[in-house]
Amino acid sequence: MTLAELEVPGGPFTIRKAEASDVGSIVGLLAADQLRASVDSIAIEDRLSYDLAFQAIDSDPAHLLVAVVSTENEVVATMQLTFIPGLARAGALRMQIEAVRVRSNLRSNGLGGAMIKWAIAEGRRRGARLVQLTSDESRVEAHRFYERLGFEPSHVGFKLSL
Repeated sequence: MTLAELEVPGGPFTIRKAEASDVGSIVGLLAADQLRASVDSIAIEDRLSYDLAFQAIDSDPAHLLVAVVSTENEVVATMQLTFIPGLARAGALRMQIEAVRVRSNLRSNGLGGAMIKWAIAEGRRRGARLVQLTSDESRVEAHRFYERLGFEPSHVGFKLSL
């Protein structure tokens, strides 16, 4: 399902809802990230867990996993949007942006910015009143990128592996 067309250098690109056949390409984008390379792979033994995760994401209307594809229908970027209802902020719906990845040879051409701007518009369309994302503290360039798009650093995050 096509969600948007992005006109940026090297494009055009299409944002569409990810399909099961995109899982390998999306995991490849995740694994190409130096911070995640040791965790994300598409080894045969992992394939079932990725397929099950995709099915859970795809079947829940509060989640939207997108594939950004070239004119050759090659997945070149991805991100996941999650819509979180809550009582805080007078019952505001939040949109969480996760796992933003753009293939390395397409960075700095405006594609990532166009993706985030589209995501913000999608959040507004769905009634979100706040967009939030996290970025590893070592990703200084990514922080500058998000700040250029209007995001402000606001919280300290914590994780606990289970």
